[in-house]
Amino acid sequence: MTDFSRRTLVKGSLAALAAGGLATAGAAAVGTAPASAVAAAPLVRRRLTLPSGIATGDVSAESAVLWARSSDAGRMVATLRAIDDAGDVLGGKAAFSRRLRGPWATENSDFTAKIHADKLPARTRFALDISFEDDGGATGQTVSGTFRTAPASNADAANQEQRRQSFVWTGDTAGQGWGINEEIGGMRGYKAMLDTRPDFFIHSGDTIYADGPISATVTEKDGQVWKNIVTEEVSKVAETLKEFRGRHRYNSMDANMQAMFANVPVLAQWDDHETHNNWYPGQIIEDSRYTIRDVNVLAARGRQAWQENMPISEAATLWRPGTYQDGQYQPARIYRKINRGPQLDVFCLDMRTYKSPNTDGKEPYATNILGQEQVDWLIKEVKQSKATWKVIAADLPLGLVVPDGPVNQESLSNRDNGAPLGRELEIAGVLSAFKKHGVKNVVWVTADVHYCAAHHYSPERAAFTDFNPFWEFVAGPINAGSFGPNALDGTFGPEVVFNRAGRFAGESPRDGQNQYFGHVDVGTDGSFTASLRNANGEVLFTKVLTPEL
Repeated sequence: MTDFSRRTLVKGSLAALAAGGLATAGAAAVGTAPASAVAAAPLVRRRLTLPSGIATGDVSAESAVLWARSSDAGRMVATLRAIDDAGDVLGGKAAFSRRLRGPWATENSDFTAKIHADKLPARTRFALDISFEDDGGATGQTVSGTFRTAPASNADAANQEQRRQSFVWTGDTAGQGWGINEEIGGMRGYKAMLDTRPDFFIHSGDTIYADGPISATVTEKDGQVWKNIVTEEVSKVAETLKEFRGRHRYNSMDANMQAMFANVPVLAQWDDHETHNNWYPGQIIEDSRYTIRDVNVLAARGRQAWQENMPISEAATLWRPGTYQDGQYQPARIYRKINRGPQLDVFCLDMRTYKSPNTDGKEPYATNILGQEQVDWLIKEVKQSKATWKVIAADLPLGLVVPDGPVNQESLSNRDNGAPLGRELEIAGVLSAFKKHGVKNVVWVTADVHYCAAHHYSPERAAFTDFNPFWEFVAGPINAGSFGPNALDGTFGPEVVFNRAGRFAGESPRDGQNQYFGHVDVGTDGSFTASLRNANGEVLFTKVLTPEL
């Protein structure tokens, strides 16, 4: 598990990063300075800063995505050094140093930039420094963090300690008008997750609430006044690209989130609130707050802002990066597999981009929650996985009913306990294929419903029986209103083993009791210990799973 050193999170530096003896590399093309950056410079330059901190993402045994935002046009520069658990630079055979010169951050990318660092040593802890150079080569503020690469796929089975790792997951940040309240310490759930010293973090979607305006004050049910930081972009629903980008900028103002992202690699997913509540492609929304009603337009802008602000790879060798075609932004494919060594593979799904319209869900034919291409990919990759545990990170629970009005369903469940219909047929095909190919040790983790739960699915209780039993763990929100619990659909035989929700719908995150995250420890013996915790770090439920051989 990751340990954090005495290194400071943020340090200012006017000097250039020392380059002596450091190799220069980077997967992204560095390009040249944009025209705006090479224009005649004023006599007094403004030092470039990193107002949103730094982040790492999609970290495997040998690669990592490095992310940051500059205060103005500048070229991203990162330095990696292998360190021990005390934060001291390693010497001898374990020494590793690399200086990476990345692309230019410009207005076109909201001044964000990414570097795909590859050929890294496995199971190694790194000190990371990121800064930006202006067109004159002057280096501005440096922000520091840490991360650890995953164990190698062929890690020595005799050294089980090298295989051990942990992760956390949650979703739903700054929803229902509950933003950054510095009087209570900001978004404290992020600190609680960081305090567990995880090796990585799965953000299961609703990374922002583009459709939820944030006001300066909110009067809570008990009369207390919640005080938010407010920016122009979060004061209304997001419609323009600038407003979507502003939502991400807002969340990253929180010191707890900055500390978390600087020291814990992120596996980012998206869901509905990055665009609009319960949206699906092709929808014309009926929301009087909007001047733009075509959700495809909103989704394209929301997706671009999300892609710019999440530390998700843009490397063409991994999947197609986002492009512009006929003036329209075409997003990259974001469902993906992250290999975390011999004991763990993580499969991040996209349950929004290919989603069919919300109906009652009782069509006698398969409709989409994943889309056929993603279904085929998931079955193939899980079948071929040699990892002990296959964690499927979903942005919607499988068996919970989530209505979208009095008749239609937002969820893949259709409120009918019988045989699979509509979207359920797609998931039934996935579960059946896992059984057919002898796939073992599959665990689903998710968020979305604003409470925490542990569900066990079994054909013994199900209308559809062609699958092997499995667990689903639900966590969230991390800083939003609490809701639930939701009704279960019996098609796949779910059983509520545990759940915990707030005292009333939309309850404030103030005391942290009704804000939730999940934690998993993959032990030296291969065990999978899942726990559900609140934003104060209190463990509410624990389940130890033993791998089936």
